[in-house]
Amino acid sequence: MSDDTIPDPTSDAVSLFWDKRTAQLAALPDRGAAGGGARAGKHMNGIRELVASIFVEAGMPEEAIVREPYLPGYYRARKNWDLAVRYRGALVAAFEFKSQVGSVGKNISNRLEEALGAGTDAKEAQRKFEAFGDIPPWLGYVFVLEESSETEKAGRHMSALFPVDPAFHGMSYSQRYQEMIRRLMSDNVYQLGWFITTWIDDHGAVYYDEPLATATGKAFRAAVQGRVDYVRQVLG
Repeated sequence: MSDDTIPDPTSDAVSLFWDKRTAQLAALPDRGAAGGGARAGKHMNGIRELVASIFVEAGMPEEAIVREPYLPGYYRARKNWDLAVRYRGALVAAFEFKSQVGSVGKNISNRLEEALGAGTDAKEAQRKFEAFGDIPPWLGYVFVLEESSETEKAGRHMSALFPVDPAFHGMSYSQRYQEMIRRLMSDNVYQLGWFITTWIDDHGAVYYDEPLATATGKAFRAAVQGRVDYVRQVLG
């Protein structure tokens, strides 16, 4: 985390994440008891707006930012993404923003399937019928995970009908999320990732960390600048 004397937009966005989530859960009839955290929505808007601002700072005009657009797919006609950047007819980037607070064991597989499905669908749309034109899509996945004793505890040995990849044995849920994002990026399903863990202490102070070196805010900003420079060089 940054020095307290230096403005930290990530810290501000993470604090807003908790503020929005708390307010939205309080407004639900069951206060989130029946999965309200997932239904509440909008708590990732602070992170989304931070990503939008990073693109603007890198050289994209404000009007290039498109919130909650539909993009074409291959296995389905279209998919609603959380954010896209469109410049002179090219898809500069498209993003999915996801979070997990509590009930990690029940939802980690669903998060993987969502991420894999969205990324693969867009990638195949480009490969099969050039849905996004001459410049291939550049996809990003941003994930915020509540850090807790559940997410940090070493995992048990896992078995299946056939042998499980031994890399997963003993991994905590946080490490499994990190490995998911690492593999999605290394296999080019997503070209960019940002993984944030966050927690609130007993006094209500909000903290965050970025444990995956290839998916930190610093790496994210460098990659965005490179992508924007490339697109502007190609399109003028």
